Amino acid sequence: MDSEYFLESIRIGDNIGIGKIYAKLYPKVKKHILQRDGSEADAKDIMQKALIQLSTRAQDTNFSITSSFDGYFIVICKNLWIREAKKQKLKVTNDTSMHLVSDDVDVAMSSFEQEKWELFKEKLQEISENCRELLQLFFKKTSYKEIASLKNYASENTVKQRIFKCKSKLKDLIQSDRRYVDLKHF
Repeated sequence: MDSEYFLESIRIGDNIGIGKIYAKLYPKVKKHILQRDGSEADAKDIMQKALIQLSTRAQDTNFSITSSFDGYFIVICKNLWIREAKKQKLKVTNDTSMHLVSDDVDVAMSSFEQEKWELFKEKLQEISENCRELLQLFFKKTSYKEIASLKNYASENTVKQRIFKCKSKLKDLIQSDRRYVDLKHF
């Protein structure tokens, strides 16, 4: 099954294609959520919200998935679960000030976060390979000392300077994109 088939199935509401998406990806979604203190019911809910979110975005004829459908869909589910887990934590720790967010607002916010993530990933691909590798190590919380050793830099200070320059370059690329303004004011 390829990405276009799955995307078209979601776009037109083809139950057979959507069933194939469930069969292929639900076990991964379920595993991810169960490993992060969720339940099977949570996994089903997240899967449904992801399909709704993707269906909404797929109605735009200019929308396409440039990576694998599986990877894209799993990232949507992970982002949705992060939001859901935060809401659950707020309910437990601060139930007096917690307000319930409607599913429509929740799906819209998740879609917004997905667009920000896509812009970030796109711009990450536009910086040099060396910067990309440095930032990926930095995002994985690899120590400066370890990065210096892996990349054969003279010192941790050199690593800090290079990471700063790479982050600045990435930030400039993101902020110079017209979509950034729209996402910033959402």
